[in-house]
Amino acid sequence: MVKAPVAGLVKTRLASSIGSIEAVRFYRSVMSRVVNRVSRDHRWRTYLAIAPDSYLRERIFPIGPIRISQGRGNLGQRMQRLFELPNRGPTIIIGSDVPDINAAHIAGAFSLLKTNDVVFGPTDDGGFWLVGLKRTLSVPRIFSNVRWSTEHALADTCENIDQRIGFAAQLSDVDTDIDWYRWRRRR
Repeated sequence: MVKAPVAGLVKTRLASSIGSIEAVRFYRSVMSRVVNRVSRDHRWRTYLAIAPDSYLRERIFPIGPIRISQGRGNLGQRMQRLFELPNRGPTIIIGSDVPDINAAHIAGAFSLLKTNDVVFGPTDDGGFWLVGLKRTLSVPRIFSNVRWSTEHALADTCENIDQRIGFAAQLSDVDTDIDWYRWRRRR
């Protein structure tokens, strides 16, 4: 899932403390690197689910992956819609603002789906950078009553699941100036 790297549309919490230009620069850089890292692997097909829909044909996104729209609604509604697309096999959705995502993380999550029905990649702030589902005839509705953008997002989502859950690597996302400064020091 990607957002248009435009001030006011992306990384708004981060922009409130480091400025919109730097927040957009951060997002554009991380999004491009993550998409390039994971889309080169031929073990899976990579799609860019773009929001808002009006940016679907813009040239501001990496070339290569097939582009689809996320549609309207909150994050849960948009992810649910992506899981309900007529694809075969297990499906994994990742965020595009977690700098350390690489192909090995994605391969590990697909491996976890061999023995689990749902897989999450937790973040250290209580959210998740990855969610994957085994494909069945009906897609479970797991995103109801989730407090998005809070430390409760992963726990709330897990409360909606009565199937086997696996957990991939925990990674750090960058939502606040503290996260951003920590990321810059690591670079």
